[in-house]
Amino acid sequence: MNNNIKEKIAKLLALAESPNENEAKAALLKARALMAQHKLRPEECTGKKEKVVTKVLADIKCTTMTDFWIYKLSDVIAKHYCCKNYCRKPPRSKALTIILMGLESDIEIAERILRYAIDCVKREQRTIHHTRKWQGYSATDIRLACNAYGDGFVAGLDQEYQKQDAEHQEWGLVMMTPKDVQDAYGNLSMKTSTSHARTAGAWANKYRDQGVEHGRSFKPDQRLHNTAIAR
Repeated sequence: MNNNIKEKIAKLLALAESPNENEAKAALLKARALMAQHKLRPEECTGKKEKVVTKVLADIKCTTMTDFWIYKLSDVIAKHYCCKNYCRKPPRSKALTIILMGLESDIEIAERILRYAIDCVKREQRTIHHTRKWQGYSATDIRLACNAYGDGFVAGLDQEYQKQDAEHQEWGLVMMTPKDVQDAYGNLSMKTSTSHARTAGAWANKYRDQGVEHGRSFKPDQRLHNTAIAR
């Protein structure tokens, strides 16, 4: 194995500790691409054995009626970035808290991509909310339209990830969730999954279709075109 590649990946992973959000995310994305291409795991490049960690995203919440798509989104992104996800619902609360489990470097990139994707969806939902409110639609109607868009975005992103996986089957085992993570997840005694609310009738299809289109075209690094990354 080319030691130069390992050194480059190690430098990128170190750069991922940068306090600059864009620089750190760009470095993680580049490192992941190189690891997949050369069939390497982080510990093979850094010499450090990574441990399985659990990250509670306390500020990311959803319910089965509002923003249920966030849990589905966390599921799609977690799988694509070699992690597991689940949620917890405190007693007497309707809000679900998203939790990620994985190796440290995988968790870091999965969380960054999840937060960015949520931000993208919510920006579009604010436009939908403003437009339909101005048009005189009810709060329920607006919520259903926003949910339809979010649900579509998740479906489109999942389709794009599956397409990428099919095109890069040689990445295979490198992109699988590590056994240590699978074992730790399997040993959990209090996992919570969630169902979701309906996204209204045929009238909402245009919002879902729009979401699908945006999910398919989602690029985690689209804000990073002015950011220098190690090459």
